[in-house]
Amino acid sequence: MVNDSADFNTLKELLGVTDGNLASHTRALEAEEYITIEKSFIGRKTNTTYKVTEKGREAFQEHLNALEKIIGKLAD
Repeated sequence: MVNDSADFNTLKELLGVTDGNLASHTRALEAEEYITIEKSFIGRKTNTTYKVTEKGREAFQEHLNALEKIIGKLAD
């Protein structure tokens, strides 16, 4: 995992998703305790930052391991 946190606009741009789609997915990740959501203000604008939790980091690693197993079996 490259970054431990990212703000809303950065994630939206990187993922190429709509505001609503990103909000929906981040709420689901927060409900599973994979991320935390922090809201603050920069001037008069809200700034939402998402941070990965230890549980989220572990789940992500498990997901990568599963994908590597699938790729390994396809390569055999």
